[in-house]
Amino acid sequence: MNTYLGVDGGGSKTRFLLIDEAGRVLATHVEGSSYYLEIGLEALQALLTRGVRQTLERAQVSPEQVSYAFFGLPAYGEDREVLPRLDGAPGSALAHRRYRCANDMVCGWAGALAGSDGINIVAGTGSIAYGEFAGRTARAGGWGELFGDEGSGYWLAREALRLFSRMSDGRAARGALYENVRRHFALEDDLDLCAAIYGKPAAQRSQFAQLSKLASEAASAGDQAARSLFTDAAHELADMVHAVRVRLQIPEGVVVAVSYSGGLFHVGEPLLAPLGAQLARRSDAYRLTAARLPPDAGAALQAAKLGGSPLSAQSIAALASNLEGTNSQP
Repeated sequence: MNTYLGVDGGGSKTRFLLIDEAGRVLATHVEGSSYYLEIGLEALQALLTRGVRQTLERAQVSPEQVSYAFFGLPAYGEDREVLPRLDGAPGSALAHRRYRCANDMVCGWAGALAGSDGINIVAGTGSIAYGEFAGRTARAGGWGELFGDEGSGYWLAREALRLFSRMSDGRAARGALYENVRRHFALEDDLDLCAAIYGKPAAQRSQFAQLSKLASEAASAGDQAARSLFTDAAHELADMVHAVRVRLQIPEGVVVAVSYSGGLFHVGEPLLAPLGAQLARRSDAYRLTAARLPPDAGAALQAAKLGGSPLSAQSIAALASNLEGTNSQP
């Protein structure tokens, strides 16, 4: 029996999924952030080692029985000097070295489109678009929170707090977001937000991104200013998708499947509706479609492909069915 391990790293969570060639789920496991720029390279190696071992123990599978593994890691490929250490990070758990590491954007694409041509846009802690077409690959976005990651959870959290500051000053009308922020931080004075953000662990990337939920709740409550933040996010994400299309040299008129993944999309209509509208403005040849499989399943599919035995359409369908009711999330 061939077994494939997929690992989808992220700024908030890292998911491990072990499957077999028939699409059966053998084991799952969840760890915390694998963003090495935040947790450090040694902590990343420890996390991957722990996660792999616990996943395999649950399935009663030895490391030698893993046919191939794929690790999608945040920020992989963005600093060539650390690539050898990233590539070697899973080696403690998989000494046979039948694995490959790459950017976690590949997990989202492979899962959402089940390995078919098209473009996937990720909006989680960070944001990035990745696509494949006729053997070509391209990405856009993913430049990090300081000068990129537009339309991401981190970006939205920052924009939401900026809006709060405007509401507090009187530069913008106060809506549900204003009260959400005050309640969340238990502010006695609005300026206490500075100490809460700049002087506490909330300033960390993954934790800060979680504050985007305050904007989601306000948008759902009818705060139009908060809803406009999602429209702005959709504009940024659509720009990334279209940039990937251009870089892939996809001919005009060819309809391109565009899928989406990442925690920010859990808000649903406030983000998806303007994203569809923004894509339509750029081209009439986009088809926005929900992800077929979550990113950890995409990582497992990529492992099978790199191992020389891509899962059949029947096995992919079985995997999708078997994942229902598990903790695997798109």
